[in-house]
Amino acid sequence: MTEQRTKENLTKIVSMGMLAALAVAADVFLRIPGIGGFLTYEPKDVILTIGGFIFGPIAGIGMSLLVCLIELVTVSNTGFIGLLMNFLSSAFFVGVSALIYRRKMTLGRAVAGLVAGAFSMLAIMLLWNYIITPVYMHIPREEVLKLFVPLLIPFNLLKAFLNAALTLFLYKGVVTALRKSHLIPERESNDSANKKANTVLIVLVSAVLAVTLTLVLLIFAKVIQI
Repeated sequence: MTEQRTKENLTKIVSMGMLAALAVAADVFLRIPGIGGFLTYEPKDVILTIGGFIFGPIAGIGMSLLVCLIELVTVSNTGFIGLLMNFLSSAFFVGVSALIYRRKMTLGRAVAGLVAGAFSMLAIMLLWNYIITPVYMHIPREEVLKLFVPLLIPFNLLKAFLNAALTLFLYKGVVTALRKSHLIPERESNDSANKKANTVLIVLVSAVLAVTLTLVLLIFAKVIQI
């Protein structure tokens, strides 16, 4: 039993590694930089979300962190600020999408998860652009707010829903290929471990949101005092 479990875990790690490598390749070769001067589109979240759908939201977030770290030392020129923003973007899109889908793995839940993931990503990116962009670009926060409607909102929505559409288009083919290669089981089920992982994810997301909103409130309080 232990040997079988070890083999299953090793196979899972290999599969996740393959998906992470594909996400890195998508990030390196399919990226479109310089949108609006400082934004970049890359389809890595498509592969990461497929991984989250297969292995669960915690695994999807773990792969997101790994890919973002590799991006930091390869194609990124934005340093640790870029790492933070890229990870938050991917983690919220992948994690929320996978969390909703894995509770009941149907097409409807996949669509609902991707839509929720898109708007979660939009919300967290607007908040953190408000916090970080003035530091990164050395501009007043009032100027960042002016970028919300013409640039940041449409860019993040377009990015999220394009990645969502590509995820739906590619998911079945990727899963079929992995099953035929015996890299994932024929049937997936939600066991107690998955439910515990989902609970941990909800706590982590809530903590990130709490920290984010606290920072925003502190900034607003400072602005009002000024």
